Amino acid sequence: MHKLMSFMTGAICGALVGAVAALLLTPASGEELIESAEERWELTKTEARLAMEERRMELEAQYRSAKQS
Repeated sequence: MHKLMSFMTGAICGALVGAVAALLLTPASGEELIESAEERWELTKTEARLAMEERRMELEAQYRSAKQS
């Protein structure tokens, strides 16, 4: 569980830093920035869901293995 929380914390921090850097460094209109930020947020959520699902499947497999032992 600790590894998952570390991963999620890192992913969220990385997404926030990336979003702030993009907002500060990208020469674009406000509307374009908002659209870009929304796309990045959706991508981050999708990646987090995939990571969560993969980890859930790993833990379920470990649980089944431990239960059978």
